[in-house]
Formats: sequence, C-alpha cells, structure tokens
Amino acid sequence: MTTPQTPQSVIPPLFAGLCDDAAIFPPGDLALPQAVPAHLAHHSAWYAELVGPFLCSAGRIGALSEQLAAGEAPLDGRLPVGLIVPEGSAGLADALRAVAADPRLRLAGLEVLADQGKPAAEGVRAVRAELDRLLPEYAPGVEAAIELPRGPELLLGLDELEGTAYRAKFRTGGVSAAAFPGELELASFLCAAVYRKLAFKCTAGLHHAVRHDDEATGFAHHGFLNVLLATHAALEGAEHAELAAVLGERDGAVLAAKLTGLDEGQVRAARAAFTAFGTCSIAEPLADLLALNLVALP
Repeated sequence: MTTPQTPQSVIPPLFAGLCDDAAIFPPGDLALPQAVPAHLAHHSAWYAELVGPFLCSAGRIGALSEQLAAGEAPLDGRLPVGLIVPEGSAGLADALRAVAADPRLRLAGLEVLADQGKPAAEGVRAVRAELDRLLPEYAPGVEAAIELPRGPELLLGLDELEGTAYRAKFRTGGVSAAAFPGELELASFLCAAVYRKLAFKCTAGLHHAVRHDDEATGFAHHGFLNVLLATHAALEGAEHAELAAVLGERDGAVLAAKLTGLDEGQVRAARAAFTAFGTCSIAEPLADLLALNLVALP
C-alpha cells in the first residue's frame, strides 16, 4: 500500500507566509464585514501559503469578535490574528486578554509600538519588559515584534533588541510622502538589523514587488522583491551603498533573475531575517509574482 504524498505548494519557500493581511488598515481601509470573508477566502485559495495572519489593532478586537460571531466561521474554528498594539506597553495586557477571551481567535503574531514620548531605547525596554512578563501567561511561543521609531535613535532601539527573542518592525510607507524612507535609510536599517542578527518585518507601502512611483500620489514605493534581495545582500556582507542600489532597482526582471538564483540555504537565511510585511492588498503582490513568473498558477 502506497502512502499518499502531500501535494507540493505552488508558493515557493521564498514567498511562503510573506504577506500579512492588513486589509482593514490604510490605504485599503476595508470594513470588517468584507475583510474577514476575504481573508478566509485567501486561506482556502490555491495561493494560501503566501498569506499570513489577519492583522487587527487592539482597539478593533471587540468588533472582530462580533463579526466572527455574526458571520462565517474560520475553517478550523479559529482565526489566526496578528495583534497590533499601537499604545505600546500600556495597552499590551488588555489587548492580550481580549484575544485570549475569544475562542474564535488564535494569536498568531504580536506587534507592539515602542513607547512614545521617551528616548527610543527606553521605549523599547518598556515594551520588552511587558512582553517578558505577559507572554508566558497569554501567548507562550508567539513571535513578537517591536516597532521602532525612524530617525537618529533607531540604532539605540535596535541595540535593545539584540540578543532577545523579539523581532524589529520597521515602517516602509504610509499615507504621506514623509512616511516613506529613502533607499539609504532603509539600507541602513537592513545593515543594522542583519549585523545584530535580528529578524524583522516591514509594514506599509510594500504591496508591489518592484520599486516604483505611485501614479495617484507620486510617492516612491519600495518593492518587496527589492527588500528581499537587499536582505540577502546584507547577509552576504554588502555595504550601505550597494544595498541602496538594490533597493532602487526598478527592473523586475533583474530582481526576479537574482532571486531565482538563490539556493535553498540562502532562501532560508533571507526569510529568517525578513519574515513578512503587512499589505492591505493580497491581490497586488500575488499579481506581480505571477507577472514575473516567480509563482505559477496550479
């Protein structure tokens, strides 16, 4: 009698779980009655392994619970949630309790903004201390990331994460031009995170594969393939200028060819460093991967 073989995913390991579903965040701002069914559809689609958890801010967990009670239930009975806590250490305990109180929710990840109104290192330490206190009780084994402030104190914040179990989170876009770091600023973050052996995730502005200017706003957006390749280059010892050039590359075929050439070990290393990014659209990154022949229809 032969043993049934597990079907091979059509999503290559380089992209597995890369896209966290931030549909309810700007600029998408999808309402929960539309966003939750759409997320469930993603996880039952052929590209399901591309998609990470459903990102939800702490203040909307109650509304999410109400939506699940009134609407379609997740296939396994629990919705994987990436919990966002913008209030920092002060909001962490209540947010974790809210998720734990709903059996329809499964905490799949945690992202906490470093405490504001104080030096970056102190803000990171405050969140880190609360995570150390609360995670063993409410979320043992769950990966947590601390969002660091951009600017001159970034490296001090990263220093506070070095050697801990926590990841860094870096904002790569938003609803204003100032929210988008330039190539050199992002290169500096990548160098610093890799040097400290810190895993990281990015958020905002990365829903297309390749560096481009948005037609509606004129803002220059980073591409997630650029970030993947620059992460690999940083792991190989590239310096800031070289990383900035990779981040500025606007030819998708060039990026795709270089990423396709990575071996299994290089893929694992790149994704162990760059774990995911939040995107308000799953369709757009998927369409770009298909167009560049990095993912094939089943």
